[in-house]
Amino acid sequence: MNRITITDLRILVEEYVSDETSRLGFAGWWQTPLLASAPIDQRFDILPQIASGDHIHPHDLLQTAKSVVVFFIPFKRELVKENKEGDRPCRNWGVSYVHTNDLISRLSLAIESFLSEAGFKSELTPATHNFDEDKLMARWSHKHLAYLSNLGRFGTHHMLITPAGCAGRLGSLVTEADLGNNPVIDTDEACLLKAEKKCGKCITACPVDALNESSFERRWCWNRLHENRDVLDSFTDLPKTTHVCGKCAALMPCSFMNPVAKL
Repeated sequence: MNRITITDLRILVEEYVSDETSRLGFAGWWQTPLLASAPIDQRFDILPQIASGDHIHPHDLLQTAKSVVVFFIPFKRELVKENKEGDRPCRNWGVSYVHTNDLISRLSLAIESFLSEAGFKSELTPATHNFDEDKLMARWSHKHLAYLSNLGRFGTHHMLITPAGCAGRLGSLVTEADLGNNPVIDTDEACLLKAEKKCGKCITACPVDALNESSFERRWCWNRLHENRDVLDSFTDLPKTTHVCGKCAALMPCSFMNPVAKL
């Protein structure tokens, strides 16, 4: 087996995302991605407690896996700014969601292939829609895996805030490669409100009042995502799974950075 380092994977991911501009034929939606890894140790035993009760353990995907790999692809400021206006998502927010899901799927396969060529097996899951629509909980939560791997911290809006902010998408996989602990965040919190500072802007921005300081009305949020797809004429040509809103991530203090790191 060849030696694989976290730097190798970070270069692969950065180059893959950068190359999307030429594939799409325009500047694309994304900024430079982040990638973290963590050894599969006891930290992942708490997944059923902090996520869905039937959450899959990394070793349930691949018994011989040694590492969890998680990555975050942040959206460009122009896209997030465009989605700020009004109480419905802009068309480009929906289009970028579709493109990003496709990108995450292909990028995950590219990582898997790269690791396979070096002699390491990997297993991965879809970027989205791998959850129970009754409980609205994922059996493989990219957010919780990223949290445990120290890619970011949860915000009041229940999104993950990374050093590149929260406006973006996550992907993850497990691999036999022993990559070690490679966190990218070094603060206990990344949400101003959770750090006991003044904010709460995401609470105000939610068009269905699904957020408050201590809870999240998951069903209200989910219903809104479905409703947006059904009522927006600009979404009629997009897949029926284009369930987006993004108002709680649009031009927030945590949209493009970890604001707690600036304190």
